[in-house]
Amino acid sequence: MFKAIHFNRENLDQIFTKKFLIVILISIPSAIVADFLNIPLAWMIGPMIATSLIALNGFQVLMPKIALSSILIILGLHIGNYIDQNLFSQMVNWIWTTVIMFFYIVVSILVVSKYLQKFSGYKEKTSIFSAAPGALGPLMILAEYEKSDLSQVATAHLIRLIIIITLFPFIIVNLYPAEALELEKFDYMSQNHLDLALLIIVSLIFIFFFDKFKVPAALLSGTLVASGVLQIFDIASYKLPDASINFCLLILGASVGCRFANKTFKEVANNSFHGLVATILLVLLGLGAAFIATFFVDNNFLSLILSFCPGGIYEVAVIAIAFDLEPDFVAFHHIIRLLFILFIIPVILRLVKKTKIKN
Repeated sequence: MFKAIHFNRENLDQIFTKKFLIVILISIPSAIVADFLNIPLAWMIGPMIATSLIALNGFQVLMPKIALSSILIILGLHIGNYIDQNLFSQMVNWIWTTVIMFFYIVVSILVVSKYLQKFSGYKEKTSIFSAAPGALGPLMILAEYEKSDLSQVATAHLIRLIIIITLFPFIIVNLYPAEALELEKFDYMSQNHLDLALLIIVSLIFIFFFDKFKVPAALLSGTLVASGVLQIFDIASYKLPDASINFCLLILGASVGCRFANKTFKEVANNSFHGLVATILLVLLGLGAAFIATFFVDNNFLSLILSFCPGGIYEVAVIAIAFDLEPDFVAFHHIIRLLFILFIIPVILRLVKKTKIKN
């Protein structure tokens, strides 16, 4: 359990380091400025841009894994509030969108990897890892095992993530009639705080087993299942204050920026153009998949777009929560996407090896 949430002396000590202090001191003012400028999802975009810039300028920055783990559990509890007994009847209809997701991933990898090989000079394996629409963490492990260029894979995914996080909130604000999350006054007295304690304990138990059995996004999926089970059977429920979303946004945005540590402007610039083109291709394919999905489900089209968005599961989930765009539906499809990617990539690599042997 402690391993899954990175609860150990090393990670606890990182919270009190100068590297993390710099991140916080940069992130809070940048979030306030972005909010003042009415930038959508200001508390994520502001810190993300600010920490990216200082990381690329050589500042030593760090996002402790325990801090990231904490907000992923909070996200799971937020999404858990959307889970009810009607969810299971809805999931029957999601079978078709799951099938569409499978073909979206296969086509995306084939199309984008060919582009990267032909126009950016990526080697075959590196292009396949770079073309996958998400799952950077697991892909880096596979890429290292396959002796691919880790720097190119990581940079391609990070550029894509920054583009997605920066642009999608603006698109949603212009297309969606509702405003982003308006913070409501939190009524502490109306909540059963023992329910919150029970939710956290059961979530940690599920996280432990999900991590043990290698379930993707164990921190989020474990908390989702735990809160869903407890809520459906009317055992425990707890509505977290909306203000906690801003905390999640800040940590997620800063964590994206921190991933640029030890990278240079030149390295990012060299990959930026092809990273942009690859992102456009993935987004267009995602839009096509979302459009096809409209023939099978009645969900909000923006929810479908987020579901097929080639961004990180946690970053996209928090966008869905902030704009109230069916977070349970979006999170479900991104977890499925992770599973498919982890299954499809090894199969494609085996086929590539077999083709080379025959030739």
